Amino acid sequence: MLDVRSYRAADCDTDQCMVFTKVREKLAESKQTAKKHEGEKFNLRKLNEPEVTKQYQIAISNRFAALENLSDSEDINRAWENIKENIKSAAKDTLDLHELKRHKPWFDEECLHFLDQRKQVKIQYVQNPSQSNVDNLTM
Repeated sequence: MLDVRSYRAADCDTDQCMVFTKVREKLAESKQTAKKHEGEKFNLRKLNEPEVTKQYQIAISNRFAALENLSDSEDINRAWENIKENIKSAAKDTLDLHELKRHKPWFDEECLHFLDQRKQVKIQYVQNPSQSNVDNLTM
């Protein structure tokens, strides 16, 4: 730990103090994150629909028919790249990309509204610590 500080005036709605610390640590990269593939993910659930499956099969067969005309003396790595690109482009055309779920942010306008109300009530209490302001603060 490099530094520790406590803040008594923080509005946390408790009788405890907020504590901040600065910590220096070393993190090792896990093997799972190193292997994580950031490539394109296709919406494979669309293959359950018969029309989409037929369109994908037609697109693949058309693209591989064009590959048959290539010469056999071509480099094997180059041939593999052609096959891989044809499969990816056919999937992009028919299946589309898989979209990740977007989570709604939990701290929204409603939270900001309640926070502003709480701040105003606390300011009133600090300026005039009457019983009615105490009651408003505890609500």
